[in-house]
Amino acid sequence: MSRACEVMKVSDGSLLGEPGRTPLSKKEGVKWQRPRLTRQALMRCCLVKWILSSAAPQGSDSSDSELELSAVRHQPEGLDQLQAQTKFTKKELQSLYRGFKNECPTGLVDEDTFKLIYSQFFPQGDATTYAHFLFNAFDADGNGAIRFEDFVVGLSILLRGTVHEKLKWAFNLYDINKDGYITKEEMLAIMKSIYDMMGRHTYPILREDAPLEHVERFFQKMDRNQDGVVTIDEFLETCQKDENIMSSMQLFENVI
Repeated sequence: MSRACEVMKVSDGSLLGEPGRTPLSKKEGVKWQRPRLTRQALMRCCLVKWILSSAAPQGSDSSDSELELSAVRHQPEGLDQLQAQTKFTKKELQSLYRGFKNECPTGLVDEDTFKLIYSQFFPQGDATTYAHFLFNAFDADGNGAIRFEDFVVGLSILLRGTVHEKLKWAFNLYDINKDGYITKEEMLAIMKSIYDMMGRHTYPILREDAPLEHVERFFQKMDRNQDGVVTIDEFLETCQKDENIMSSMQLFENVI
């Protein structure tokens, strides 16, 4: 079983945690601190593992990345510019670019590639729908293809962004039709896709009605004016005031 799958076994499947569950920090009497992403945690990310598995062997000339930019049909921005836009080092960007270029010679990733990636990392479940939603969240301009720049900027937010940045990204994921609101149906679709991807090999065992229960509890907290939808302001305010939700933000690392 892959490391990513092992991590998912102890996750509850929610990008925002288990509503009503006592945070670990409260149980231990320790004040919660935002988890730092270590190199080990970085390597748990499915997309990073997929890319680096195809990267050039160590020992190759790192300057080759700059020279090889013209080798793809879609030429990404310079690595210096991407370093300024992300929280990756230049060396990390070079490794990511090599793997990206090897896997995607055209310089673009399509949705089928995303589905293949997640089916490999989560063979115990059906990752097709989740990969579809995740792809659309990365595909900012909605043209059906993800450029290297969009790919690493998104990864940077999810893996090294502030809690505020991660929450904005999560809102965009849940807002499936991109109308600026999250409906119960949209959140339920995302939740179900995560549960489907995790399959039956999770601990604790997930009940069939768990996704709906998650959604109902979240909407009770988030939908302040009870108009049936959650706005970005309601989402950010509720999440940032809820210690349980905040302490579970590290789950982004387990399903990306």
